[in-house]
Amino acid sequence: MAVMMQAFYWDCPREDQQEHNWWNFVSEHVEALGASGFNALWLPPVSKGASNTSMGYDPYDYFDLGDFDQKGGTKTWFGNKAELKALIDKAHEHGIGCYADMVLNHNSGADEEEKNPLDGQMRWTKFNPKSGEFPRDWNHFHPSRYEQVMMEGEHFAGFPHLCHRNPEVYAAMYKYARLLIEELGFEGFRFDFVKGFGAFMIGQLAKYRYVKDGNEFQPYVVGEYWSGSEDIDGWLDRVNAVTDNQIAAFDFPLRYKLKDLCDQPHYDMRNLTDGGCVLTKRPQHAATFVENHDMGDNAIVNDKLMAYSYIMVHEGYPCVFWHDYFNYGLGRPNSPNGIDALIAAHQKYAGGASDVLHVDPDLYIMQRVGWHDDNTDQPGLVYVLNNLGNQWSGTMVKTKWANQRFVPIAWDGHDEAHPDERTTDAEGRAEFPAPPRGYCIYVPA
Repeated sequence: MAVMMQAFYWDCPREDQQEHNWWNFVSEHVEALGASGFNALWLPPVSKGASNTSMGYDPYDYFDLGDFDQKGGTKTWFGNKAELKALIDKAHEHGIGCYADMVLNHNSGADEEEKNPLDGQMRWTKFNPKSGEFPRDWNHFHPSRYEQVMMEGEHFAGFPHLCHRNPEVYAAMYKYARLLIEELGFEGFRFDFVKGFGAFMIGQLAKYRYVKDGNEFQPYVVGEYWSGSEDIDGWLDRVNAVTDNQIAAFDFPLRYKLKDLCDQPHYDMRNLTDGGCVLTKRPQHAATFVENHDMGDNAIVNDKLMAYSYIMVHEGYPCVFWHDYFNYGLGRPNSPNGIDALIAAHQKYAGGASDVLHVDPDLYIMQRVGWHDDNTDQPGLVYVLNNLGNQWSGTMVKTKWANQRFVPIAWDGHDEAHPDERTTDAEGRAEFPAPPRGYCIYVPA
């Protein structure tokens, strides 16, 4: 089982007073994150953007990782190549991989405006990067002689959009991906704004035969398709049709359900079981999350640990947001009332299928039935989510375990009382409660 950390948030170098030093700052936390059970860090875009205080989602020079004096300075907003490599190496020492944020749809910060002869429009499309890698002009963008209209997808923020059918663009993206995997040591990619370009590009970068430490290496790949369940499902079909079926998507539909759960006092918990998210349709392709750098005014403001508890006990690959864990203090090491305790439950117990044992508008109870093989021993758990704001709530359910004692290992809510142990009868029945506006995870003792 695995848990990733989104190791940044919007303008994090400024907010944490770590301008041009973010790679070093993250590195200081790596040992503790490894001890807490994180297996991967999703890092922000590593290349020089349109300015040296950019978050990197406006790429200018893909091959300047903070070592060329351009766009206002030498380092990126996060640091330089040597500091990035040191962070990745330290992460590996503590059993943590790293995922690179890939922004391949659009560019920004061009050096000159020029006329596209195909439509007569003036655009900022002349790029002369100081790295000397991937200089480009109008023919590297849409419309191009290689493809006069966008192949598919949406435009982003009025930026020029790369034409991946141009072989020079295609070759540069391969070279960039190889730099990240084979030279820097990344384990995977998060692709930004995948609705803006063809699935074929991601498929090709995903299935390239990378060589890492002398062996062929297949990266983990997850896409940001910010849309509804059917749109994400369609994209997963398209992109996995040109790969070996390993590509995942962030589960935006589930995230919005979890926001409603946390921020609407009388949210109907039966909505959690209606199937309208990636997790319920294809859990092996679901990257689940509670918050990210793009949520802004849509951020969850109440009882956020209820949402984290949900993604940690269900299938999918859960992602924790740095700002929640550190700045909001929800990590809470050495406590049963925070994200660290939820990670421990996820890693040690949350195996096997999920069976919903009870659901009504205010109460959700689920069991993970457990999983055992030569490499894994996850005995399962019982999870209770209580939406009532004024009382503990639970009900009698029939689990798969007969005559079994259960102990609570992770809980939180609007009551600081310690939940009691539970024991099932000969038919596997017992009552499992959770605190008001909270959750409790019970595991076999």
